[in-house]
Amino acid sequence: MSTTPQPRRPGRRATRVLAAAASLATLGALVAALPASAGQDGAGGGKGGGKRTVDVQLLSFNDFHGNLQPPAGSSGQVTEKQHDGTEKKIDAGGVEYLATSLRTARKAHPYSVTAAAGDLIGASPLLSGLFHDEPTIQAMNKLDLDVTSVGNHEFDEGAKELARIQNGGCHPKDGCFEKDEKGRPKKFEGADYPYLAANVTDEKTGKPILKPYWVWKHKGVKVGFIGVTLEGTPDIVSAEGIKGLKFHDEIETVNKYAKILDKQGVKSIVTLIHEGGAPASQTYNYDCDSPGAGDGISGPITDIAKGITPKVDALVTGHTHAAYVCTIPDPSGKPRMVTSASSYGKLYTDTTLTYDRRTKDIVRTSVKSANHVVSREQAKAPDMTSLINRWDKLAAPIANRPVGYISADIPGRGAGVPESPLGDLIADAQLAHAKSLDPEADLALMNPGGIRSDLVHKASGSEGDGVVTYGEAFTVQPFSNTVNLVDLTGAQLVTALKQQVGGANEQSPKILQVSDGLTYTLDMTKTGADRVVTDSIKLNGKALDPAATYRVALNSFLAGGGDGLPELGKGAKPLVGADDLKAFNDYLSANSSAGKPIAPPKADRITIVK
Repeated sequence: MSTTPQPRRPGRRATRVLAAAASLATLGALVAALPASAGQDGAGGGKGGGKRTVDVQLLSFNDFHGNLQPPAGSSGQVTEKQHDGTEKKIDAGGVEYLATSLRTARKAHPYSVTAAAGDLIGASPLLSGLFHDEPTIQAMNKLDLDVTSVGNHEFDEGAKELARIQNGGCHPKDGCFEKDEKGRPKKFEGADYPYLAANVTDEKTGKPILKPYWVWKHKGVKVGFIGVTLEGTPDIVSAEGIKGLKFHDEIETVNKYAKILDKQGVKSIVTLIHEGGAPASQTYNYDCDSPGAGDGISGPITDIAKGITPKVDALVTGHTHAAYVCTIPDPSGKPRMVTSASSYGKLYTDTTLTYDRRTKDIVRTSVKSANHVVSREQAKAPDMTSLINRWDKLAAPIANRPVGYISADIPGRGAGVPESPLGDLIADAQLAHAKSLDPEADLALMNPGGIRSDLVHKASGSEGDGVVTYGEAFTVQPFSNTVNLVDLTGAQLVTALKQQVGGANEQSPKILQVSDGLTYTLDMTKTGADRVVTDSIKLNGKALDPAATYRVALNSFLAGGGDGLPELGKGAKPLVGADDLKAFNDYLSANSSAGKPIAPPKADRITIVK
């Protein structure tokens, strides 16, 4: 596979630069006063009057997950620290506002490049997910995204589907979703920006499945981008999605391609990496470098950043859905910017990279960066509104169908606690479905990452408050996993519960959501697997018997040992049921009505000791 940088489709970038230049015309007097060489470097060229250095604007975001419409509930909010120390919740996100924010930010910046760090698609709301995320790719094309890395969710439907997302073509099973003006099937054009997958190779050829890097060029300025996803992607994606692929070490891969870019004369390099960290504060604008550089962040990205070659000048990260702007020292001890912009298009990061034309490198000490809120108080981008309306018409007959009723918000993704009310509700729904297949079913386990949103009481459309629509339920559970039944011994269940907080999950625990009747204590003052208090595990008030066999319901992802829980993949006597969304909708329909809506579960099945 060729790794030669490919040009973008012509016209869009040139149009943006001309527009920016036009906006600078109003500064005629100032431009006239500049040296003649400044015009060659562009206005706003940085230090040295534009002669030697030029400021490159890097706009970035991550983990969009097909959220074309503003995310509902707490999933659509960011927390801002105020000057007096208090915190304020701000409604944010939605592609109509993200497009406006990015376009506004680019004004008067002729050297501007926009990049993302993976999971732009996958685990998407119905408006995008129903159409295999074609609407999101169209939106990313319109907002002039230049380049992105792959994330783990880009592999939800496998490598062949990812290739279609990149290159275009109608879906092999569902065909073409749109029609042209003559009523003929309209071919999906694909992404007009490159997806980078430097550390994902074909098992047979050993070559990257997509381009490993891409070089942005403008008026003599060159910035290379290397894209990788987390090495642990196989642990959090279905086996079918990563079949035939190998995922390699992030540090080794980035260092390899940084050396290749350097030999090609590309000295300014940015890594787009779909792996992240855990910030010390949930406010997006906290000081990550207090009391010292990078002290405000922990997690996998810290060690990765410290191991990536100094040839890389900045890291745009993702995966953890967190917000941070940190300077973590590179292996030589020099400060290096590491950023993440939350998720769902609620924030974007604006980073200034001062490019030295003589050395062709970034002046690292001058790099500045900040996260900005994608406020819903600004004007919507009309072209994005049109795109949403077009796809919404196709989705409406399915999306607006009522499936249940709730009496109040039921927090899930936005709960911010190990056990969420929505997690309990989903686990109960899966146990109910399992019992319809096998009355001997004992309990259900649900992975937290499979819960993508909250259920919000306030109406999202014309359905009325408290009504749960099919589209809203789809947004919560978009993966089309099946509900499976397996036999596990009590000892295996204990092992699986310990794997939530030990081994591969010790640094980032994956706390399973449990059905009614299963209770235990999680002591977070301890470390690793010891956090699970073994003798506290009970089923319907009785201690779990290590030698007994239990019939356990869990989705197909967990049944394959996903989320770093291999013990769950060892279940015997498997039985495959319906998909998890059907199980959830059936439960809502059977257990709620307009006159008797479902109340939020108490989320008191797991006792947390802090």
